Amino acid sequence: MSIKYFETIKCEDFEIFNLEYHERRIAKTIGLNLNLQEYIYPPNSELLRCKLIYDESGILSVDFYPYKKRVIETFKILYDDCIDYSSKYLNRTCLDELFELKEDCDEIIIVKNGVVTDTSIANIAVYYENQWYISKESLLEGTTKSRLIKEKNLIEKNITVEMLKKSEKIALLNAMIDFDVIENYSLRT
Repeated sequence: MSIKYFETIKCEDFEIFNLEYHERRIAKTIGLNLNLQEYIYPPNSELLRCKLIYDESGILSVDFYPYKKRVIETFKILYDDCIDYSSKYLNRTCLDELFELKEDCDEIIIVKNGVVTDTSIANIAVYYENQWYISKESLLEGTTKSRLIKEKNLIEKNITVEMLKKSEKIALLNAMIDFDVIENYSLRT
């Protein structure tokens, strides 16, 4: 049985966002250069989450779901030095199991080998000493992260827990929320 992967792609007003970055990640993951425009046809103009499932043979399915952003204000910091989510695997058991440990928090922040990596759904950036930083060693190389680094809006530097705690604000990054700054939040250990 082959390993399955997925991409989450933002669609709104029949526009498909940041396809080149999703295509790049697919090419890096399975070695196929696919033109995703041939597969994605948003059914309406609403804000939609397109879930594209694929394996090394190509695209397996394309589905669309209405999208509503979650309110995230409280974070549980969790430590896991063994987690591997280096590709966007359809099987998210490792992330789901950590997410179950969030207690009464809205989301988790995963620390691996002393480096602040990601949440269960997004890369994380910190505003620290008047600059936005994102860890080089994120669990997953997100498409929004890649784009913002290329545009020189983020600096890659491994974020420590101390940096996280001293940050003035943080931002979550993923294909659906882009660069979502959160100023009123709390961290729990």
